[in-house]
Amino acid sequence: MKVLLLNGSPRKAGCTFTALTEVAKVLEAEGIDTEIVQAVDDSIDYVKEVVEKFKKADALVVGSPVYYASPTGAVMAFMDKFAGLAKADMRLKPAAVVASARRAGTTATLDALMKYLTINEMPIVSSNYWTMVHGNSPEEVLQDIEGIEVMQTLGKNMAWLLKSIEVAREAGLEMPEITEKTKTNFIR
Repeated sequence: MKVLLLNGSPRKAGCTFTALTEVAKVLEAEGIDTEIVQAVDDSIDYVKEVVEKFKKADALVVGSPVYYASPTGAVMAFMDKFAGLAKADMRLKPAAVVASARRAGTTATLDALMKYLTINEMPIVSSNYWTMVHGNSPEEVLQDIEGIEVMQTLGKNMAWLLKSIEVAREAGLEMPEITEKTKTNFIR
């Protein structure tokens, strides 16, 4: 099993990376491979490369710092293309989002990123609090004891769900059929 973690921060080893690393450590301890990749280059070739990695993964975690009370513009542009290209491969793969902030804007960031997952039928993995950390540097994030525990619990819950899905597959439980979507508008 493998989880792909997307770092939506322009800082390769910053606060968001620190939070994602805490999730990855728990997953690795549970015997699940992880890979953290940057999700700020929205060139179509790079996004296609990341989608190919995702196709081989069993789950996804998307992380972003908070910029002006929302995710970074770079991660939103990346996710617009990623979700468009990976749409069929996202269905029923567990997923989670993570936000990193100095102070505020985390819930708006989580909400914006969550929409990419829920519209694509990805089961959402939660923790024992909103999946956010606080700090202005990686060192400060590591001092956010509650935030670090939230990341670790997220990793445990993700590992449990992935293992449960594997057991279900081995027992012959089939995935739900794809429902043909009826599209409507509000014009009479």
